[in-house]
Amino acid sequence: VQLQASGGGLVQAGGSLRLSCAASARIFSNNGVGWFRQSPGKEREFVAAIDWNGGNKAYADSVKGRFTISRDRLKVTVYLQMNSLEPEDTAVYYCAAARSSRLTTTTRDYAYWGQGTLVTVSS
Repeated sequence: VQLQASGGGLVQAGGSLRLSCAASARIFSNNGVGWFRQSPGKEREFVAAIDWNGGNKAYADSVKGRFTISRDRLKVTVYLQMNSLEPEDTAVYYCAAARSSRLTTTTRDYAYWGQGTLVTVSS
């Protein structure tokens, strides 16, 4: 089982990035998917999540209104569009597939994790 996160990079504050997460249809087609991030010295934190068909979404308060999660079921890919980036958004971003089809914000509900992609926002 493998999830591939991509799209990270270096961007100036106020800029945008789009992260992508691809995986096999077996674990993506009917599962909720989430994005988490981890900064040095901090615990991994929830960023955004989406249920199996994209009908329900959830966001951390810190990114609400700036980030948008979406999924393309045909391409079996989940995206995280990040706008108005701030230096505080600097972190390694991970995508994960949940154990069920529902939306969940809790790390223990996720069974499969990608390798992470680094996002660096300069001030």
